[in-house]
Amino acid sequence: MADTVLVHPNRDKAESKASKAAVTFLLLVSAGLIALVTIGGWSVLQGAQIVSFGYVIVYLVFAWYVAHWNRGVLPVAAALAILLAVVAAVAGPAWFARDKTGFDDPALDPSILGLLTLIIIPVQVLLIAFAMRGFSQQWNVEVEVTREEAERYRRGGGPPPGEPSPAAR
Repeated sequence: MADTVLVHPNRDKAESKASKAAVTFLLLVSAGLIALVTIGGWSVLQGAQIVSFGYVIVYLVFAWYVAHWNRGVLPVAAALAILLAVVAAVAGPAWFARDKTGFDDPALDPSILGLLTLIIIPVQVLLIAFAMRGFSQQWNVEVEVTREEAERYRRGGGPPPGEPSPAAR
C-alpha cells in the first residue's frame, strides 16, 4: 500500500491566498486603529479601555489563526466586526463633539480620534466581506492522495487532488 498524505487543494488557489492575506491584514489594521483610539483617548474613556484592549488581543489572535489557515474564526471575526462598526458609528461623532472648550483634552486631538474612529467603520465592513468570502472558500477541505500524486500536484504537473486527470475525462 502506497503512503498517503493529506492535501488541502483550496488553500493553493490564488483567490484563497488573497482572501487569507486580506483578512489577516484587516485584522491587524483594526487592532492598530483600536489601540490608537484607546491610547489616544485614555484619559477621557469611561471604563471602555478593557473592552478595547480585549478587542485588540482577540483581533491579534484571530490574525494569527487566519494566517495559519484556520477558517473557524472567520465568522466570529465578522460578528465582532459588526459590533465594532456599530460602536464606532456611535462613538465617532462623540469625539467630534468633544472638540470644544470645557472638555478634558485626551492625548490625541479629539478630531483625530473622531477621524480614526470613523475610519474603523469601512475597515470593519471590508473585514466582514473578506472574512465571509474566505469562509466560503472551504480552506478546511482535505483530500487523501498518494505521496507521488501530491508531489506531482505541488510541482504543477497535475490536476488538483480529487479531480480526474484530463486524459480520464
